[in-house]
Amino acid sequence: MKIAWFCIPAHGHTNPTLGLVKALTEAGHKVYYFSFEMFREKLENAGAFFIPCDGYDFDMEDKENADRVGKDMAFAVELLVSSTLALDEMVTKKVGEIQPDVIVGDSIAYWGKLAAMKHNIPFVSSTTTFAFNKYSSKYMNRGAGQTLKMLFSMPKVNKQIKRLQEKGYPVKGILDIVQNDNAVNTVVYTSKYFQPYSETFSDKYHFIGPSIRPITDTFEKKAEKTVYVSMGTVNQNKEFYRNAINALGKTDYQVIFSMGTNTEHFDNVPDNIEIYESVDQMAVLDIADAFVTHCGMNSASEGLYFGVPLILFPQTPEQDAVAKRAEELHAGLRLSSINEDDILKDIKRIIEDKSFKEGADKVSDSFKSSGGLKEAVAFIESVGK
Repeated sequence: MKIAWFCIPAHGHTNPTLGLVKALTEAGHKVYYFSFEMFREKLENAGAFFIPCDGYDFDMEDKENADRVGKDMAFAVELLVSSTLALDEMVTKKVGEIQPDVIVGDSIAYWGKLAAMKHNIPFVSSTTTFAFNKYSSKYMNRGAGQTLKMLFSMPKVNKQIKRLQEKGYPVKGILDIVQNDNAVNTVVYTSKYFQPYSETFSDKYHFIGPSIRPITDTFEKKAEKTVYVSMGTVNQNKEFYRNAINALGKTDYQVIFSMGTNTEHFDNVPDNIEIYESVDQMAVLDIADAFVTHCGMNSASEGLYFGVPLILFPQTPEQDAVAKRAEELHAGLRLSSINEDDILKDIKRIIEDKSFKEGADKVSDSFKSSGGLKEAVAFIESVGK
């Protein structure tokens, strides 16, 4: 079977797919992955044929644009339409050459879904966040103000839809593109237990659990309790890091920080604190007793997979949704504030109150009992027949 796969230029949307791509290629299928040079090596290592989307006047690679997408509906639609049309000629040509049996598209890489519609090819949505419908979208705190703004922007949106129609895309309105209903074949990289309102999704939604990399490094456990702090690659909150170092430096915990390029700002750190630009996160979580996280879906899932309770410090609406679900399942505790006393109080509570560990273990069990890559491969095979 031949599979064309489309993704956005983001680690958090690409990395969870690598295990599934590898499983599909090992099962004898050919995966043609439309992505960006920064991911070429990873994708080829997973067995995919890499097809570059760089250099097509593709505005989603611009970080400022990516940040604005979450706040401005009209801009988001214009960007997705422009991106789709920028890739249109190349994608049409490649799809014609490959003749894929199925197209898999990231839930935000709408040009994948549009290509499937245009060329009448079965489609599977690859969803690396929670699956969203009218019930679970409550987690995103999309308020009345945003809805009004969206309605006011509809004339602009309709203009963009017309641009797609003129290029042969059979779309009637914006919801055709951005909304996956219960009829859309969907792979979701979480468990039914962790997914909010999972009972409202049809059996076309396969909750396969997170894709967890094998541990490649080892970390020595140097204290009775180990605390891991990572706020993702883009967070530059130096005040939070400084306060966390000061607070945790007074404890007998082993504390491991992964803080990207922030490391140069901190010297003379206490002996119990280790600061790295990056770590093998799986290796650290394997020995951790608490994880202070920005609640990116991948990081939170990895922590919970290892049964590590979370201190929740979300930075975006999507991350807030993950934090809210972890709180509901008593697998995490929201950080009260970034002052030293609160950081220390919350971390002590999550370590000493065993019910948080029990909550994290329940989520871990749900991940491990999901159908995993085997279910996802069988599902994609059934769609592509």
